[in-house]
Amino acid sequence: MSPPSDARIAAVLMDLAQQRGAGKSFCPSEAARALADDWRPLMPRIRAVAATLPLAATQKGRPVDPRTARGPIRLSLGTDRCHS
Repeated sequence: MSPPSDARIAAVLMDLAQQRGAGKSFCPSEAARALADDWRPLMPRIRAVAATLPLAATQKGRPVDPRTARGPIRLSLGTDRCHS
């Protein structure tokens, strides 16, 4: 089975964020688990794609860059990030 495209990853991330709604967060591993049985290798791509979307990434309640944060992060619908 081929790895999911960035567009597919983005769709799953945004779907999870919208299902949770404003003010609620989710772990990026939820998206990875939805996309592959062997989900752990997908995590760097999940985080990289998340960084391109209107999602806010936090760690212990503080904003972080999902590409460079080490350890667990949470994603939620972003209200303070602009994407063009």
